[in-house]
Formats: sequence, C-alpha cells, structure tokens
Amino acid sequence: MLRYLVDQADLLHSRFALSPSFELENLLRVLDRTEGHPPRPDGPVARLRPAFDRLRRTDPAMRALLALHYPHGGAGFVAPPPTRAALQTIDDDLAAVRAVPLAVARAEIAVSLAARPAEDPDAREILASSDVTDLLADGLRRAWDALLAADWLQLRAICERDIVYRSGQLARHGWAAALDGLHSRVRWRAGGIEVTRMADREVTVGGGGMTFIPSVFIWPGIAAHTDDPWDRCVIYPARGIGDWWGAPAAPPSTALEELIGRTRARILVALREPASTTQLARALAVPVGSAGDHLRALRRAGLLDAARSGRSVLYHRTPLGDLLVGAGG
Repeated sequence: MLRYLVDQADLLHSRFALSPSFELENLLRVLDRTEGHPPRPDGPVARLRPAFDRLRRTDPAMRALLALHYPHGGAGFVAPPPTRAALQTIDDDLAAVRAVPLAVARAEIAVSLAARPAEDPDAREILASSDVTDLLADGLRRAWDALLAADWLQLRAICERDIVYRSGQLARHGWAAALDGLHSRVRWRAGGIEVTRMADREVTVGGGGMTFIPSVFIWPGIAAHTDDPWDRCVIYPARGIGDWWGAPAAPPSTALEELIGRTRARILVALREPASTTQLARALAVPVGSAGDHLRALRRAGLLDAARSGRSVLYHRTPLGDLLVGAGG
C-alpha cells in the first residue's frame, strides 16, 4: 500500500487541478495496450483507434512516446503535473515538457527502456537525441490535434464539474469528505492519504501539498506520482464519465422539447450532475450567455435550483425537473 505522509502545510497547499497532458497520456496508454476500460465497439476508443494507428505507423515521435510506457508505469516528464489548476492548457503542458532538464529526461527514459526495451530504431534514435524533449513535445502536439482536440471541451467540462464538486466538499467538510468517493482504493486514515494495491512505501509530501487530478481515460484505475522532481499527485476517475465510456445519454424526448424548447430540454437532461453555466455551455456547445438565459428561465419555472460552491454557482434539477425528465423519457 502507498501512503502519503501529510502535515498541516500539505493540507493547506493541496488542490484539485486539470491536466490536459495527463489526459492525453492516459488515452495513449488505453489505445496502445487497451489498458483500463475495455473498449466498446461503438465507443470513443474504437472511434479514435484509426487515427491512433495512423500516427503510430507514420510518426516516429509517437512510437518513441509509446516506448516510454511499461506496465504500471512510464516516464513522468512527458506529462508533468499541472501548475495552473483549472486554467491549465495543453500549451502550458508542452512548454513544461520542453523545459525539462535533459538529465531528468535521460534518467526517466533509462528506467522506461530497462523495463520495456524499445525495438523500433527510429524511436530509439529520438530517445537518444539531445533534442528529445522538443521532439517528444512536437509528437504530443500532433497526437493532441489528431486524438483529443475535438473532444477536449466536453472532457474538460466533465473534469471541471468534478473539481467543483470536490472543492465544495473540501470547503464544507474537510479533506476526509473531499477524498471520500474519490476512488475505492483511496482513503484518508490517521493523518495520511493511502492508496491500496500499489507498492508498499511511505512518501513524505514535505509541505508542498498534493495535487489531485480528475481524468476520463484513467477509469477504472488510478495512478500516482511519488518521486522527485515531480509534485506528489493522485490521478483518479472523474465523476460523471459513464456517458463517455458507456452508451450515450438518451436525447430529450420530442414531447419535452415541444414543451420547453430543444435547448432547455437538453440542459435539463444534462443536469444529472450539478454544473455551472460555463460547464454546461462547453458540454452542449452553446454560447455562455444563451446558456445563462435558459438556466434562469428553467429556475424561474421551478425546474432547477442553484447553490454556490466556492467561486462557482452550480445548477441542479429540482424534484419537479427530475419528474419532468423522467416523464419525458
């Protein structure tokens, strides 16, 4: 069992954050060896696999990135922990990859290749290059554009909703409540954060705090960063990812659309989990101002309510809204 030893300073500086590069790295692992959730024939993995196979066949940098994967591990420098919480972008992440000292990259590459030797000569040439961080960052950009860019707003909305929920739990009830339900293998116990079914070790966080990162593609597993020079992190499955991995949610019924309008019906159906105006706008691809107008109208009609969570206002369905969606379905 992995146990993070935390003190009051660590609790003060711990946070929840987004990481586009972690999400890309988790997706590449799923596509590379079908780790995590078994792919549905009509699911996102199947949809993305042709583009992934094309990149793996034509792009040596992609093959070099995949060579850094080994069972239950990989090179941390290609997905460094986030520094800007919910504002983190893929450009921030790629700049961080380019800034990794060559000695750090070399050390992590050596660990990865010792665990899983690279057979592809082009991949080995890239990994041996003095420009390895730039070459891999360029490969990550191509992978991002081909595999994740089109879906990122939806994925970001899922992860943001999780962060808002966890941050609200933290503000109201403390770390024990914020970690409750994070994952069946994560628990708060006796002043430490424990992750079961990982190598037995104790890791002192040392006052810098922990970073907790929600992910869609890590599901149903979990990952952790424990070693210098990286921040101590736990990457866990975000709430509300069932629609991404499983059957898509049923669209609003024709009767519900006729009653309250198509966009308002979509918003009402989407609010199975609380969400802010911005999160809904991103998830449904509608302007923020329009989403706000519809939310206010639905609230006036008694179908939604709202509550503040930290800096965000989260909307959720009332019992009447649940009843209307259920009757429409």
